[in-house]
Amino acid sequence: MKSLEDHYSRDPIPTWFFVLVVVRREDKYLLVQENLRDNPWYIPAGRVEPGESIVEAAEREVEEEGGVPVIIDGVIRIDHTPFSEGVSRLRVYLTARPRDDTHPKSTPDENSQRADWFTLDQVKQLPLRGEEALLLCQYVDVGAPVYPLDVLGVEDFTA
Repeated sequence: MKSLEDHYSRDPIPTWFFVLVVVRREDKYLLVQENLRDNPWYIPAGRVEPGESIVEAAEREVEEEGGVPVIIDGVIRIDHTPFSEGVSRLRVYLTARPRDDTHPKSTPDENSQRADWFTLDQVKQLPLRGEEALLLCQYVDVGAPVYPLDVLGVEDFTA
């Protein structure tokens, strides 16, 4: 059986994969207070680790940063950004709902300071890492298109 490298004649382009997850519970959104300078708030997000699917990474990141187990239920969009250094970044924006009534994380650790549920009006008052967090929550709140998870297919090289 050929390896993935055997299918291509050129060297691979190093690409970092990230997941960003909008978690909604009724009219509230899960935000995490990050371990960055000034401790801004943001939606749960992080890198996809080797051997991990996008959905597995999203579930892990939400639980690590927010303390809440979730069910990933949709895809908002996928961004691919090539950089002049010969690398690129792929970000997958997902939606999720809590798996149960677990309270968000309240004790700081290496992943985040804490997490909590906020209405859109409350999110507008938080010191955010970027406006993107608010825009994504607003996008979900107005019922904008969210695509089914099966748009994230898995290649099958055995065929």
